[in-house]
Amino acid sequence: MTSTLYRGGTVLTPDVPAATALLVADGRFAWVGAAADAPEADEVVELGGALVTPGFVDAHAHVLDTGLRLDALDLSGARRVDDVLAAVRDAVDGPLGRRLASDGAPLTGYGWDEHAWDEGRAPTRAEVDAAAGGAPVYLGRVDLHSGVVSTSFAQVLGLPALPGWHEDGQVTGEAHAAARTAVREAAGARRAELDERALAAAARAGIVALHEQSVPHADTRVGLADLLARTADPASGLPLVVGYRAERCETTDDARELLAAVPGLTGIGGDLAVDGSLGSRTAALRAPYADAPGDAGQLDLTAEQVSNHVAAVTRAGVQAAFHVIGDRAMDEVLLGFRAAAEVEGVEGVRRAGHRLEHASMLDAPALATLVLLGLTVSAQPAFDAAWGGDGGLYAARLGAGRAASLHPLADLRAAGVPLAFGSDSPVTPFDPWGAVRAAARHRTADQRLPVAAALAAHARGGWLAAGSTEPDAGLLRVGAPADLAVWGSAGLPALDPGDPAPDCLRTVRAGVVLHDALG
Repeated sequence: MTSTLYRGGTVLTPDVPAATALLVADGRFAWVGAAADAPEADEVVELGGALVTPGFVDAHAHVLDTGLRLDALDLSGARRVDDVLAAVRDAVDGPLGRRLASDGAPLTGYGWDEHAWDEGRAPTRAEVDAAAGGAPVYLGRVDLHSGVVSTSFAQVLGLPALPGWHEDGQVTGEAHAAARTAVREAAGARRAELDERALAAAARAGIVALHEQSVPHADTRVGLADLLARTADPASGLPLVVGYRAERCETTDDARELLAAVPGLTGIGGDLAVDGSLGSRTAALRAPYADAPGDAGQLDLTAEQVSNHVAAVTRAGVQAAFHVIGDRAMDEVLLGFRAAAEVEGVEGVRRAGHRLEHASMLDAPALATLVLLGLTVSAQPAFDAAWGGDGGLYAARLGAGRAASLHPLADLRAAGVPLAFGSDSPVTPFDPWGAVRAAARHRTADQRLPVAAALAAHARGGWLAAGSTEPDAGLLRVGAPADLAVWGSAGLPALDPGDPAPDCLRTVRAGVVLHDALG
């Protein structure tokens, strides 16, 4: 048995006030207390006043998509259409464009958001064609629910014949899914490299585990199974990947077949979409969008489909999960859950630990149903920080009144709904402290969480949402798995607006160092 003593810092443990040291042995916490009382160890790490927290869990992420974004044009800094077009022009003839062309892959870019641009619109297909000189191009919007493609890329894939195609080159729905499939397939043999690049970024952010929300148009069953297998052992030196697969099941046999095909799968669903996103105006609303009065979004699943899926997955003994944003979509998904509970029993549904991803628009009746059925909410506080507020995208899409009710974190906590926090990377980056700050500084003041509650949702909450059988997972407690992160901060950071997040100095999963800047 080998042991490592971390001493001389601030240790966030629930058990020992003012703890300044902790001992890791055989992948678990063996002791926590004052540095002066510390036992002997094989290795001693001097913290120099640094903060030690539980390792973070990102409860909603897309590993391959994150790797693809890290390997593509970063359009998040674009402030106008011309910025996007200039980036495309520069890239086509540069190293990235030449490498992708030699691989037979399109030029890809991610992260554009037209909301605050002077033009108030996305680039058009004609503009992209001119900038790229006719080369194939895919440019994904920040929410990954829509994109813009060049003519050559669209024609090769037959996108104009698919639902969701628009003559200006914007793609949603099936057309967008086909575009993302093509981008993923073009990555080919570089898949493992892209995955590990994304996981390394997570580790550098203090993340020891993440919930992969796999969807058929962005990954294969084989690819997901390989990812789960490669990260299952802490000795891999990678964060643990907890697997969810968004395939709809009609019967229990459907669910069992999928579980056999993807060993180690935790849930069936995740990004199984009931609707789309507010940014792309594909989230299903009860009342039309404020900036598009004739449009109320669209439902992608019916209550009957939700009910069949929940029943099938419950009988198979794993979690069901759904992507749901709009209030109309929330009505539909909860109607489906209630119908399933009439067949499977309320307690049967509760025991399964099903979950909702995002759950952005909730009213009192919806909260009551979540409590009744024991549903967990996997939320992304960074969405409020990025697009909330009176002048934000949500207010533009919904009007200030409806926008102010989004992401009701405090209401969820007060109702006793279990919370887990994630990034939806690459939609927003791996940044756990940013999420904690966003939850504690919610733009709607009465929805703010205490920092301790936000930290718990981003650490222990993630383990609980995945059904961990470790009773103390996500806590710095003797006997718990030694998942921790060391930060360049003397105590808890203030998290004031504009303050930088603390630097992650070391990330440890079950005693194995994943990231090290301590030396």
